[in-house]
Amino acid sequence: MNDTAKGYWVGHVTVDDPQAYQAYRAANAAAFAKYGARFLVRGGAMEVVEGDLRPRTIVIEFPSLAAARACYLSPEYQHALALRTPVSDADICIVEGWIG
Repeated sequence: MNDTAKGYWVGHVTVDDPQAYQAYRAANAAAFAKYGARFLVRGGAMEVVEGDLRPRTIVIEFPSLAAARACYLSPEYQHALALRTPVSDADICIVEGWIG
């Protein structure tokens, strides 16, 4: 049994320029592959039942909290982030999974 908690990125994003956002999606693939990321939620239909959220939700799973942090801070992701920042607004947190 693996008793190491996984790490997750949970994000809520507003994309202002969908065409330009495609460059970010292409660029983030290198960082996500390097750190073992797996999308669990990537946009899609959603219903906000409490509070306020941005229109796009993402949940990305990593093998560990350390890998999730390392990916965000990596040169590969920072390059992708520079492409995303001008064309979107986001709220993103890195969170430790529950082993239960």
